[in-house]
Amino acid sequence: MRYEAVIFDWAGTTVDFGSFAPMGVFVETFADFGIEVSIDEARAPMGLPKRAHIEAMLAVPRIAAAWRDARGAAATQADVDALYALFVPKNETVAARYATLVPGTVEVMAALRARGLKIGSTTGYTRSIMAHVLPVAAAQGYSPDNLVCSDDLSEGRPGPQGMVRCCEDLGVALPQALIKVDDTVPGILEGVSAGALTIGVALSGNAVGLSAEALAALPAAEVDSLREKAGSILLEAGADHVIDTIADLPDLLSRLDP
Repeated sequence: MRYEAVIFDWAGTTVDFGSFAPMGVFVETFADFGIEVSIDEARAPMGLPKRAHIEAMLAVPRIAAAWRDARGAAATQADVDALYALFVPKNETVAARYATLVPGTVEVMAALRARGLKIGSTTGYTRSIMAHVLPVAAAQGYSPDNLVCSDDLSEGRPGPQGMVRCCEDLGVALPQALIKVDDTVPGILEGVSAGALTIGVALSGNAVGLSAEALAALPAAEVDSLREKAGSILLEAGADHVIDTIADLPDLLSRLDP
């Protein structure tokens, strides 16, 4: 077998179908500073480390102008620090509430381990946020072999440091022996930049942004349209393959590495 480990993202990939936990918190945090942002604007940088996510939002021309109008000057690094300091504890309080596993996660992990693969993970969340998510996931049967958080690294996504750390943690010699599974562009780029086989997750992730129940209620043609849109985004970012949800991963790996 040429692959030794699979590295999973968290929100939108293994937990929190639709990636909802951070969205309202970003909107609320900016509102606390007098700035109205939309859910779509909050979703756009998803997958980045959360401080970089705030910086990316502030770089959006509309939000930058709204900040200047409301605050009397362009946002500074001190403002980023203040937003981040408010965001993190807010996200800590809601993250566990959204930590329900994506359907099929437990079965997928069992199938991967049966193939002799190790299970790693990276996330744009801080370790303090993940401290609230890990026990909820574990209680449902999901405990990966490692966890690399955004604040563990000097430079996180979209760079390869998280994948390199996974190699160190899991005893894998080369990132090329890893498979990265993620629902966001920065997470896909994390895998691509490390030289890993990279698999995008379309329907459970940020690009679609719907709960499993809402998705199931849609007509098939609308689901197909959402699949195509999300898949195109992930493929353009460099994903080697795109699947609907994590539940489809074992079948794909059986075809790639029988």
